Parts: sequence; structure tokens; C-alpha cells
Amino acid sequence: MAIQLNKTLYRTVLIVTFLAINGLILYGIGAAWSFMNTGADKTSMLHLEVPMDDVYKPNLEWSDLDNPGRPMEEQALGEITNDYMNAWHVRNIAFKKNDRYGIEDFYTDSARVRLYDNIDLNKKNNHWYKRTTLNHNPALDFYTADGTMVVFKDYNVEEYQETYEGETLILKEKDTTSYQVMMLLEDGFWRIRHLKEIPNLLDTTKVVERNIATKLEKIKNQKGINYYPKDSPWDTFGKRFNDTIINQDFQIIQDMGLNTIRVFIQYEDFGKNRVDTKKLTLLNKLLDKAKDHELDVLITLFDFYGDYDISNWTLTHRHAEAIVNAVKDHPALLGWDIKNEPDLDFESRGKSNVIQWLNQMMLEIKKWDKKNPITIGWSNPEAALHLSNEVDFISFHYYKKPEYFLESYKILRYLTPNKPIVLQEYGDSSYGGMWSLFLGSDEKQAAYYKEMQGYLEKENIPFLFWTLYDFEKVPSSVAGSLPWKTKKQHFFGCIDSLGNKKPAYYELAIKK
Repeated sequence: MAIQLNKTLYRTVLIVTFLAINGLILYGIGAAWSFMNTGADKTSMLHLEVPMDDVYKPNLEWSDLDNPGRPMEEQALGEITNDYMNAWHVRNIAFKKNDRYGIEDFYTDSARVRLYDNIDLNKKNNHWYKRTTLNHNPALDFYTADGTMVVFKDYNVEEYQETYEGETLILKEKDTTSYQVMMLLEDGFWRIRHLKEIPNLLDTTKVVERNIATKLEKIKNQKGINYYPKDSPWDTFGKRFNDTIINQDFQIIQDMGLNTIRVFIQYEDFGKNRVDTKKLTLLNKLLDKAKDHELDVLITLFDFYGDYDISNWTLTHRHAEAIVNAVKDHPALLGWDIKNEPDLDFESRGKSNVIQWLNQMMLEIKKWDKKNPITIGWSNPEAALHLSNEVDFISFHYYKKPEYFLESYKILRYLTPNKPIVLQEYGDSSYGGMWSLFLGSDEKQAAYYKEMQGYLEKENIPFLFWTLYDFEKVPSSVAGSLPWKTKKQHFFGCIDSLGNKKPAYYELAIKK
């Protein structure tokens, strides 16, 4: 009996094993078949962990799609555009890393030769490049009847490049170049067969002049405040956004006789290069409330942003473009502040990198918005000399002792006589605890403002003070975690966290 059971068990094991092995074989064949019938994912081909739109997104606009033969289908145009941009991105990476990897995916055999030769030469000379393109303007020449070849011209491509020898930056250059392009459809992907420089197209587009005079006159009479809601400082457009509270705050600001607020938009909070439409809705709600209370709004972009590398320029351009185009016509908008205190990034990010990024961002915004002036919120009057010819009005911050203010201001005014100058941030903390050696008080804060407001009134200087409320919570990202730094940040308001007016309130309210 035992022998019979053992034989049965043995047969069962053999059958189960046989079925399992065959099942695995069939699964493997199915997986292989599926793989062979599925094109390689372009994200993996480019060795990216995120979609192409999140790493490289220059502006691209087709100006002519007329074709004498086969009409250009929308899907085909999208695929051609995507693979053309992929080819540029792969090229940029190849020259940055001096690595051939990925080139064969977006360039045909003959087109690769020159790229490979350039890479080999760069290695020999110990050169490498950071490159990006900012704008493309393709126009269709020919699209074959079988849909496997396309020829077009890409006019006036804006390119920016940094040349390095080893780790030393030796050259920065910006250029505009036009190209004749041929692409072939191979293995389901469009590859560049031909990319040749051609003369640039003469730009006959009528330039629309900027009309910012009215807004600049408003700025000269600016009397306002840097605004955050009491319960959501540094997070105006977050989950606690409440237009009823904002409406109440704006009523307080209006009752003080003020006419302007400054608000802050964070790059990540608004969705980076893919701007969240829900955030734009909240921004419009805030602007609507400001209009209801006759308040002008200065919008500071890129708050807490600190990556000025040219590889990411196009992403920041798409971020700003979405926001600017969404609200540029709103009657409450006063102007654009590109960045808050960018000079504080000079040491860690490189002064030239920061300046180049700011300058290019201003050029982009001036193309999108012809009605609203642009400034940069420098951390001190000395830094405000940077790009003073490029901004429409000059903004600086001042947190030193009041008695030195007029001297600093007059030097800046002497050096920049043709631009309106705004004191964009100033203020004093009323914190009087141990971390300020018990030196602060509500009364001293009021005395500070009395002195400062006297100077501002005497010289007719536009101003935005810091800020409306004391804050119970201050994010560590603002002032770190050291108590002698963070404690002061809680008490810059002219109204305390319980809603009581501090003595400073009466120094800041405009006497009617």
C-alpha cells in the first residue's frame, strides 16, 4: 500500500513540475512577443525618469504647414515635433557629457558621423558644453506622399551655450541660427538625416511697443504692503486659501489708506513647468478681491527657486509664460517682480549664472506682456545696481538701522537717475524675548516706522512694508531652525496674531 502511495505521489510531482515548466516557457514566449511588438519607450531611450516636457521645453511654433502633396496630419506633426525636440535634447546631452549614448535613436547613420567626430574632438581638447535652445520657428517645405520623409526650415533658433575646458568656464555666447532639416521615419521614430545651417530669415514682424507708462506712474505713488494671510504665511495659494479671509484682509489694508500689495508665487507650488490651472484660478480670485478694494498687485515670481542652470531655462520659461498669459490683462495687476532677493544666490549658484537667468527671463516676459512693468527685488540698495538698465523700475530691500537709510537711497538714486525706485521691503520685529536680548518691543517697532515713514514721505519714495500680521508659524525654509533667527520672523506685523492692532499700525496707516 505504501509503495502504491509513493508511486502516485511521484507521478503527481512529475505532472505538476511539467505543467509549471511549460507554463513558464509560455509566459516567457508571450513576454518576448509583447516586447518585440512594442516600440521602445522614448523616455527610457533618453534615459530619463521623467517625460521630455519636464526636462526640455523650448517654445516652438510652426509658421507654415502647406504641402503640395499629402496634407500634414495632426498626429504626424505631433510625432515629428516631439522627435525633433528629442533630437536637440540628445544632442545637448551628448555635448555636455561627451557621450554618444542616445544619438543613434534620433539621428540616421550619416547624420551621426559629424556628431561623433565633434564628441571625439571635444574629448581630445578636454572641452564640454552646456547648451539649450529657447525658441524654434519651423516651416514645412515638403512631406512625402508615403509619410516617411519630411523637410522643413527652422528659422531663427535662439541658442545659448557655455563652453568649458575641464571645470573652467571659458566662454558664454548667445546666438540665433537657422537650419534646413530633413527627417526620416525609421522603426516608428523620426530621425534627423540632415541638419544644415542656412541664412537667418529677416524678421518682418511688426514689433508691438510696450505701453507701461501708466503703470509706472502708479508705481511712483505706491504705498503698500508685502502680503501673506495670517494663518498661511509663505503659502498664500495653498490648501488653506480662503477668499473670505483675503477679502477681510484687503479691507483692512484699504482702510489703512494703502494702495498696493505684493504677493509671492512659488515655482514648485504652482506646478513647475506644468502650471496648475487650479492655482491660476486662486490667483485670479486674489486679483479680483484686490480690484474690489482698489488695490494694485505686484506679483513676485520664482519665490524659493534657486536653479539657474541653462539646462532648465526652458522649463522656467514655460512656467512664467503660463502665469503671465493667464493674468497679464487683469486690471489689478501692477507689474512683475522676477525674483525675490536673487543676489543671495550669487555665492552658492554663481553670480553670472543668476544674472544671465534673470536677464533672459525679463526678455521673455517682455515678449509676452506689453503692458506691465518688470522689476527685481534685490536684498539691498547696493545689489539693486545690477541690471538697472534692463528693469523698468528698481526695487530694493532695507533692514538696517533707519538713520543710514537716506544715504543709501540717495546713492542709488544718483547712480540710477532715470528709473523709479521702490523700497520693496523694510520692517522691524517687535520680538522682545531672550533671543533678541530683550531689546525688541511694540513701542520700538512703532518708533522704527515713525522714523522710516518720515524719510519716505519727505523724499516721496514708494514703499511696501513687511508685513500685515504677526505669524504663529514660520516655515523653517524661510529662516532656518536657529531660534535667534526664527523668533524675530514671527513679529514683523503691524497687527498681532490675535488680530489686535499694534502701535506700529498707527504709524503705517495713511492719515486722511
